[in-house]
Amino acid sequence: MSSFFQNNITFFQNNITLIVAAVASGILLLWPLVSRRGKEVDTMAAVQLINYKDALVLDVREGSEYESGHISNSKHIPADKLEQRLQELDKFKDKPVILIHRGGANTTGKAGSLLRSQGFQHVYNLAGGFDAWQQANLPVIKK
Repeated sequence: MSSFFQNNITFFQNNITLIVAAVASGILLLWPLVSRRGKEVDTMAAVQLINYKDALVLDVREGSEYESGHISNSKHIPADKLEQRLQELDKFKDKPVILIHRGGANTTGKAGSLLRSQGFQHVYNLAGGFDAWQQANLPVIKK
């Protein structure tokens, strides 16, 4: 039995670089699955949630971004104000919440984590953010 262990130890000593590389590549491959803080939905799934599940569309962009265009009936709470304004969302805890950010700059990770920690069960990030919504030629309100 000791020769079995001795052979394994020798194998590990001789191949430590390959073993470390294999473990590192495995971690890098699994990282996107492990690091996702929330579920993402595309624009089609978002429309389905809005139309059939009465989802809340929560826009966490800055005020000027929201005013330049937003999704109809969306609620605007900038990401940096969300913690102070959580009580406004209590009635939506049992409904799906779709977080809207500016495309390319995902600010919904912290917002989604905050909502989930406060008991919101169905929190989704709109993949591609508001830019994806516009690219899909979906309705936008401009004021």
